[in-house]
Amino acid sequence: MFPSPTHTTDSPFLKTQHKIEPMKLCMVGEGAFANKHLDALANIAGVEVAALVGGVAEATEQAAEKHNIPKWTLDLEEGLSQPGIKGVILATPTPLHASQAQQVLRSGKHVLVEIPMADHLADAEALVAVQQETGRVGMVGHTRRFNPSHQWVHNRIKAGELSIQQMDVQTFFFRRKNLNALGQPRSWTDHLLWHHACHTVDLFQYQTGEVASEVFALQGPLHPELGIAMDMSIGLKVPSGAVCTLSLSFNNDGPLGTFFRYICDNGTYSARYDDLVDGREEPIDVSQVAVSMNGIELIDREFIAAIREGREPNASFQQCLSAMQTLDRLEKCLEGQ
Repeated sequence: MFPSPTHTTDSPFLKTQHKIEPMKLCMVGEGAFANKHLDALANIAGVEVAALVGGVAEATEQAAEKHNIPKWTLDLEEGLSQPGIKGVILATPTPLHASQAQQVLRSGKHVLVEIPMADHLADAEALVAVQQETGRVGMVGHTRRFNPSHQWVHNRIKAGELSIQQMDVQTFFFRRKNLNALGQPRSWTDHLLWHHACHTVDLFQYQTGEVASEVFALQGPLHPELGIAMDMSIGLKVPSGAVCTLSLSFNNDGPLGTFFRYICDNGTYSARYDDLVDGREEPIDVSQVAVSMNGIELIDREFIAAIREGREPNASFQQCLSAMQTLDRLEKCLEGQ
């Protein structure tokens, strides 16, 4: 899918190899998801992570050593100023996403930011404006768009073989303490609406090709220390009539993760990350849907391809703004509860 680091020119008289310079990237973040991106990038030819920007010196140095990254720093400006950096992947705490993404774009670099692109609608709108002003690639890491299980469903919808009647989604974790995906203390607080519901809101609107016309949200008691709702129920409806019901919890003691059920006019399908089964729990082979079964790798490949090809990526800032607008409407439903 992407050029290899070298290519050979065949001739009746001469065979030479031409070195292709790898695309240099800067990774911002040293935590769980930054390392997932670094692992994924190792599978993509013609790419070099030339700089790593972190928040904690020891962890940043360890990540740089593990992934053979020549330069690490705790200063974003220093990372952006490294020679030849073309694109930046932001895997930092949610409250930093919008401001850091703007900084990257204004430095002339392309940017992929982990979800959500912002945790306030005004910040998301400002980010879209800066991307349009600079003309650089701006992309959001909406993994669900790229997971082969969801791609399989999307391809059948596009082919006119399926129409969604309802999406039933459960996002369940056990997070009564402020820990990250590796069980390490977080410096920021996660959120069921702006972080976790963001995945499903975007996916539902992406799969239906419509923006929610009706929304509702309910939340349970707030955590006494973290100040966030630990349980939430969300409903969405698009103009065509398809509905989405989403249940979220930080109180669920297993099984953990997000589980999607697509109830369609022509079958029912359940997606569990990269696995897909039909309504009778029969597995569906999705191994040939994309070049990888790793959703994060597929996101990174799309980002790199969009830069190389000078085009808008799938999950661009502009495309994902409608999800931010819907989340803002849902947040207003929760005010005063």
